[in-house]
Amino acid sequence: MQDDLIARARTWLAEDPDPETRDELAKLIEAGDLTELSARFSGTLQFGTAGLRGELGAGPMRMNRSVVVRAAAGLAAYLKNHGQATGTVVIGYDARHKSADFARDTAAVMTGAGLRAVVLPRPLPTPVLAFAIRHLGAVAGVEVTASHNPPRDNGYKVYLGDGSQIVPPADAEIAAEIQAITTLHEVPRPDTGWETLDDTVLDAYLARTDAVLAPGSPRTARTVYTAMHGVGKDTLLAAFARAGFPAPALVSEQADPDPDFPTVAFPNPEEPGAMDLAFAKARETDPDLIIANDPDADRCAAAVKDNGTWRMLRGDEVGSLLAAHLVRRGATGVFAESIVSSSLLGRIAEKAGLPYEETLTGFKWIARVDGLRYGYEEALGYCVDPDGVRDKDGITAALLITELASVLKEEGRTLLDLLDDLAVEHGLHATDQLSVRVQDLSLIADAMQRLREQPPADLAGLPVTRAEDLTQGTESLPPTDGLRYTLTGARVIVRPSGTEPKLKCYLEVVVPVSTHAGLPTARATAADLLTAIKRDLSAAAGI
Repeated sequence: MQDDLIARARTWLAEDPDPETRDELAKLIEAGDLTELSARFSGTLQFGTAGLRGELGAGPMRMNRSVVVRAAAGLAAYLKNHGQATGTVVIGYDARHKSADFARDTAAVMTGAGLRAVVLPRPLPTPVLAFAIRHLGAVAGVEVTASHNPPRDNGYKVYLGDGSQIVPPADAEIAAEIQAITTLHEVPRPDTGWETLDDTVLDAYLARTDAVLAPGSPRTARTVYTAMHGVGKDTLLAAFARAGFPAPALVSEQADPDPDFPTVAFPNPEEPGAMDLAFAKARETDPDLIIANDPDADRCAAAVKDNGTWRMLRGDEVGSLLAAHLVRRGATGVFAESIVSSSLLGRIAEKAGLPYEETLTGFKWIARVDGLRYGYEEALGYCVDPDGVRDKDGITAALLITELASVLKEEGRTLLDLLDDLAVEHGLHATDQLSVRVQDLSLIADAMQRLREQPPADLAGLPVTRAEDLTQGTESLPPTDGLRYTLTGARVIVRPSGTEPKLKCYLEVVVPVSTHAGLPTARATAADLLTAIKRDLSAAAGI
């Protein structure tokens, strides 16, 4: 067993094109570090609907150039099998460690396979890549990013020619092609032959961002902006300048790309402490709202002043605000969201006489809704221009929420005032999340199994009126690993994260409220119910 492990590591070492990971692996072999070697060689990173994502390092269980070359070759083989042997593949990348290398390797593999490879000119937001696929008529796109994962991670996200991320069965077919590659020596990788784009595509994307705003709308809201050490700043500033908004005050410590993300534990606006520097800047400059992107700028967070202190709006709150704004502007088409997002969107759409759809988690599903006009997900993802970008887009979402803040400012009102109006009109929809990060993934499987074998009969004293195991699928949803509990006045969904070692539980309670005066009591009731549901769900899942 030990000899086999060392032999596999030596075979991998002989093919590794990266001097850094070669050196790292050679030292592990030389030291006879069997614990670390077995962790690196216990299998392979699995290619799924999220593509690949993992920790950087040597070996098949880490993100590295060898793994990326295999992934690119598998994608190229898949495209050839589907009659797209000479099509264009557009490649984008963020500013993480190794992202530029992984993009270049992908371009080399595509070129060697006979496809036309084009690479974005520098690290740019993921939505620019999603836009470029449709704009250039590409057959596929690749974005090298780990989004808001920790600094040691990187990832590989694949889109097909419709400009949306892959879904089954494409993921399994690409994975099978990756598996079929026996050695990297059989993958042609020329040194030249691909095209690095100029700023024409970026300019076309920026021109398109204007379309999300209403002609002649107020553009007066003042913002503080943080790029969270990612790639959003230049594109967002350009979009804001084109739109005629005041230039955002930058959180300078987080404005420029830095793959080490030195000021945050996790570069995700939702994580505790991530917004602290933005709040400090807001206390200095007193803006109307704070805007934050995650590192690849496909997500957008907003924060507002609430009773003198700054607080992040939940993704569901922003999602509902944008929906109400679009309805007021006379938008037509389907409003869609994933099953883990607030049911308030359905109420807003119904009242406006607009079609509404629920999908599985992820924009790979939301973006595929026929006739989509607006889609959102509670994890700070908003698709406000589906004809331009069939994915979440943190730049256009930032423009739209700033337009809404400007409209309300002209009326002497705020985003919080509009949230109050929506609560009185549709009931107070309060959401929360119970999220457990684990080192040992078996703990997640154990919790899911426990809930399947012994589903709770009630949570927070509310009877569970319906328990659904989503692995079976439903009339409107394909199968997925998740559980959904419908309670009297509440809803709970439990699922393993698709991109992080987390078990995620999404909670929503709906408290009827008839007047603005009743809102404080309704909020207190909702908060107590959410706390009690979290407690009871933790006990039921054993987490």
